[in-house]
Amino acid sequence: MPSESVIHVLTGCTAVGKTETALAWAEAHDAEIVSCDSLLFYRGMDIGTAKPTKAELARVPHHLIDICEPDQPMDIARYVELAHAAVADIIQRGRKVLVTGGSGFYLKAFFSPVVDNVTVPAEVRTKVAQLSVSEALAELQRLNPAGVGDLDVANPRRVSRALERCLASGKTVVQLQQEFAQQPAPFGDYTVKLVELTREPDELATRVLRRVEQMLSDRLVEEVRGLIPRGLKRNPSAAGAIGYREVIAMLDGDLPAENLREEIARNTRALVKKQRTWFRTQLPPHPAIPASAVSIGALFAD
Repeated sequence: MPSESVIHVLTGCTAVGKTETALAWAEAHDAEIVSCDSLLFYRGMDIGTAKPTKAELARVPHHLIDICEPDQPMDIARYVELAHAAVADIIQRGRKVLVTGGSGFYLKAFFSPVVDNVTVPAEVRTKVAQLSVSEALAELQRLNPAGVGDLDVANPRRVSRALERCLASGKTVVQLQQEFAQQPAPFGDYTVKLVELTREPDELATRVLRRVEQMLSDRLVEEVRGLIPRGLKRNPSAAGAIGYREVIAMLDGDLPAENLREEIARNTRALVKKQRTWFRTQLPPHPAIPASAVSIGALFAD
């Protein structure tokens, strides 16, 4: 592996200004961009994701954008595989790597293990899916008489995933957690440099509203109408994304059209608040730089 095996990671909340900063840094440092946004994978989901424009994509080579149809779910294991291949290829060609995005779980892959080694058979998934929330929790507790560690038992999805893995492996949650923690990080062979762009909450709220207004002006509703026949609703991750889920609710008659703008803006503000907490508590210590004071030349200075 080349000696300059460095991955530069630029993150920050929705609407903070990552795209332009990433493009400027990449242009100045002979870098290519690897997306770490869980929605930019999907072809046709352009407006609601604030996907870089064709002109922006032409400025710098980008990877892991427009690689799936909207009805094809992406998972973290596949992302790690694709990102690993992209990073290795970029470095092998002598260029720098810039990972950019704000999707927490995907970001975490660059710093710690995110995928366990348990294979869950389809019949186990089917069995667990047929259980109610209370039944799944009761079965999980039966299999884990000594407790389930720090598992969030108030989160039905995490309870279901934990139960699947216990049934498939014959191990307890605590055993699985211990084994998971001992796994190597997917990008442990690289030096990873992380920077977070920030803005004041009031400024972010203003930028969020401006972005929502621009999306609606750019015909977000029409984009969603066109994606539904392509299977958007069959992909919970895509259909549940902010901007898309509100438009779907409006088209289904569950949200008044006059409330669409504020509903998207409100949910985006809530996401921003969640992101700020996640970056602070789940990522390793890192510089947080006000977007208004960014120096492209010194962005990843040692």
